[in-house]
Amino acid sequence: MRRKVTIVLALGLVLLLALGVYLTMGRGKVKEEEVAAFPSPSPTPTEAPWEGDEVGRLRESMVRSQIEARGVKDSQVLEAVRSAPRHEFVLPRYLDQAYADRPLPIGYGQTISQPYIVAAMTELLQIEEGDKILEVGTGSGYQAAVLAEVTDEVYTVEIIPGLAESAAKRLKQLGYTQVQAANLDGYYGWEEHAPYNAIIVTCAPDHMPPPLLEQLKDGGRLVIPVGPPGAYQSLWLVKREGDEFRYENWGGVAFVPLTGEH
Repeated sequence: MRRKVTIVLALGLVLLLALGVYLTMGRGKVKEEEVAAFPSPSPTPTEAPWEGDEVGRLRESMVRSQIEARGVKDSQVLEAVRSAPRHEFVLPRYLDQAYADRPLPIGYGQTISQPYIVAAMTELLQIEEGDKILEVGTGSGYQAAVLAEVTDEVYTVEIIPGLAESAAKRLKQLGYTQVQAANLDGYYGWEEHAPYNAIIVTCAPDHMPPPLLEQLKDGGRLVIPVGPPGAYQSLWLVKREGDEFRYENWGGVAFVPLTGEH
């Protein structure tokens, strides 16, 4: 009798081991793209102390040491990055770096920009109350959230369906109802809601997209990195003055390329 019980237990152990291998090698394996498309909107307390005073201290340190110290002065922008919860827009595996001064992968070969770049580009837009803003390259939604802390009408487009869907869901869950998101090729802007007071592009085309210039209001501002993929680009501030455009070069930056067929 004891021998029969031992055999049954051994068979059961073999079956459990086989099931574990199957889950690890097959259907149980989670792809990086799946994690990137649908990260947890609210990290659990065991992952990091993302509630209460601790997250406030991390965010304040980020603003003072990374953003103010490097010359961003616009009080609206500083308050926006103090308020937007960057940790909600990064993958769980990078939570401990959520407030570090660096870009982070979000899947699909895309990144969330470093906090300083987000703040500096937002400041260049010179957003005023009531301005209508278009963002090209939603990514995980962080830049759109920062914009929504400054103005009440934000439109954002993302060409990658998985990112577009998850960002729209995340922004809604976090209460950014003033942001409208769509899965569109950002090279062509979002003509339905044009013209815009300001347009910000968070990925780099190799030339200036004419549709974005056309969708600017008179007096509108466009902030965009332009240059070859896989290299440094130039960050441009473009101001529309009637039918003329004035260009200002704000130095070198490095962004992922704007994708699509143009």
